[in-house]
Amino acid sequence: MKKIALDLVPPATVALIVLFWSFAPAAWTGNPRSIIVASIVTIAFVQALEWVGERHAGWRLTWREFFTDVFYVILGFTVIDLLSSRLAEEPLTAAKHALGFSTPWVMHWPFLVQVALVMFLIEFGQYWMHRLMHNSTPFWLTHAPHHHVTQLNAMKGSVGNPIELFLISLSVVALFDVPLVAVFCAANVLSAVSIFAHANVRSDPPAWYAFFFTTIRHHSLHHSVPYEDTRCNYANSLILIDRVFGTFRDGEADVVGQGDRKRLSIREQFVFPFVPLIDAFKARRAHGKASSGRSATV
Repeated sequence: MKKIALDLVPPATVALIVLFWSFAPAAWTGNPRSIIVASIVTIAFVQALEWVGERHAGWRLTWREFFTDVFYVILGFTVIDLLSSRLAEEPLTAAKHALGFSTPWVMHWPFLVQVALVMFLIEFGQYWMHRLMHNSTPFWLTHAPHHHVTQLNAMKGSVGNPIELFLISLSVVALFDVPLVAVFCAANVLSAVSIFAHANVRSDPPAWYAFFFTTIRHHSLHHSVPYEDTRCNYANSLILIDRVFGTFRDGEADVVGQGDRKRLSIREQFVFPFVPLIDAFKARRAHGKASSGRSATV
């Protein structure tokens, strides 16, 4: 009975989130902080489930992992959100107004359709950005730190190099006239699905849920050790997109991590994309010194 209950938790959570945003008071849905509070509550709930129904003992959360994960969650809600707003959403909104582009018809759609539209727009962009990161060396260097995690937990979706976190946050939602509450609901649902997809919870949702939404089975395979095995299941929350574009792969992994499964510190994650440049500079500098030394000897 416990296993059945755990299997039903992800779809039940998604349903509760949709119901909440459907009937929440305007004072709440109109407050930008509400989505932060709702996301934190969702994270805390799923994180607590790891203590109730652990999936793999090797992924058991340690205090070191916990505080690292919390750092990245805070980074996402502050610096990354600010950069995304200032450098992407605001310029996109300004361009929209300058061009006279509008979609007033979206405002008349049913709430669930509006939510579905926002979910698709966000996930479609994330899918292609994520896929690019696994197929282009410069982009992979920003994304690789996320694959250096050696265990999966509820907050691990927030862990990564800041450049990657910014790039993966980009979307074109600002181009569409969608009620703020629909955007919040879509973001909360996608976040919840992603949290479950990274969590160390012994939950295998029903087949109908796993057909549309990413699960820990799908995403653990994406985090598996062989690099080629990571080039699948790119969708953060809507695995249906992988099914459509032929990048879906069934399976599961209990051992995760790239780079000989070396866990990176926060500092190492931040500088990781620049390591090749730093190494090249050091090598060039060393070569220059060696050449100067030989010239002086001659």
